[in-house]
Amino acid sequence: MSAVTAAPSGREHGEGAERRVDRRAMATLSAGHLFTDVGQGSIPALLPFLIARDHLNYASASALVLAATISSSVIQPLFGHLSDRRSLPWLMVLGPLVGGIGVGLIGIAPSYGLTFAAVLLSGLGVAAFHPEGSRFANYVSGARRSSGMSLFSVGGNIGFALGPAIITPAVLALGLHGTLLVIVPTSLMAIVLAHELPRLKTFRRHPARRAGQELPPAAWRPFTLLGVVIALRSLVYFGMVTFLPLYFIRVLHTGRGVGGAALTVMLIGGAAGTLAGGPLADRFGRKRVLVCSMGSLPLLIGALLVSGPTLAIVFAALTGAVTIATFAVTIVMGQEMLPGRIGVASGVTIGLSIGLGGVGAPLLGLFADTHGLRAMFELLLVFPIFALLLGLLLPARPPATAPVD
Repeated sequence: MSAVTAAPSGREHGEGAERRVDRRAMATLSAGHLFTDVGQGSIPALLPFLIARDHLNYASASALVLAATISSSVIQPLFGHLSDRRSLPWLMVLGPLVGGIGVGLIGIAPSYGLTFAAVLLSGLGVAAFHPEGSRFANYVSGARRSSGMSLFSVGGNIGFALGPAIITPAVLALGLHGTLLVIVPTSLMAIVLAHELPRLKTFRRHPARRAGQELPPAAWRPFTLLGVVIALRSLVYFGMVTFLPLYFIRVLHTGRGVGGAALTVMLIGGAAGTLAGGPLADRFGRKRVLVCSMGSLPLLIGALLVSGPTLAIVFAALTGAVTIATFAVTIVMGQEMLPGRIGVASGVTIGLSIGLGGVGAPLLGLFADTHGLRAMFELLLVFPIFALLLGLLLPARPPATAPVD
């Protein structure tokens, strides 16, 4: 299966050009992804501070993650459906702007209810950006879409990793009012996206149809199976990002700074894994990379649980790399299974399926309240085993092959 990315009008574009990633466009999209997700990555790192200020239990704290998940992920297919009907690239400008404002308001919210509302606002910015961002990443990636989508996805991974690195020292130095600092870089990124939007629009193309040629039908059965695999993987991901800082603080008895650093290291490992996962999938196959990832996760989580603080940080990085490496891979798999409906495919694989995993965060919090954080991490060992078994049932190649629009 190959896709041809339409070159900007007025430019020469032979076959070689069509296969290449447009660097300027991808840099803009990846940076937009970074500054959209930097606010979202700040929320797990804020939990210890919000727990101390508002005297929250684990379930209440993880409910904030649920709020972020519902607003940022579960409603993404709606944005994707709208963008399939009529491309709305201006949503990419609103993404980092609204997301940053939401996180900034978390620190000054005077009650739990308003904190919850600020988290919801931040998530809406994330939901607005991703379907259109991934659509345009597909357009500018050329033929090697897994590699191109990895470049786009790594921006989000780095942003999520920078969130704790920015917010933890800001809050330690300024108190929770330090969250307002996030608004500055996210607003600047929105200005850059608005400036680059006219150029990005030139990459749009119409559905790839010739006279008498229709796109193959959507492969809904394997797409649904893929969605379940993504949801199981996301249970592990959200369990880690939500509770890893608390695990270091309350089980390994480190300080808050170390807990935030552990989360940052895990997410940086995820960014490295994303950069490796796309090229590996283009070379060895997307299914093979996904299956190997799910098979490795139980071993890495188990190693983290038997380690002290230093080694635990190392295994946290490896766990992040293996878990997040397949994010870009599954986005492309979903786009291949739903040719002609790239917005919906992106909304489900980035949003809904990941969000369904995030919905489990409060349940994991209840389990941790009852049985302890260590037992909750032991529970995380189970989910990738089921994902591995389901992943083996996926087709090695998508049943329908056609350029995506």
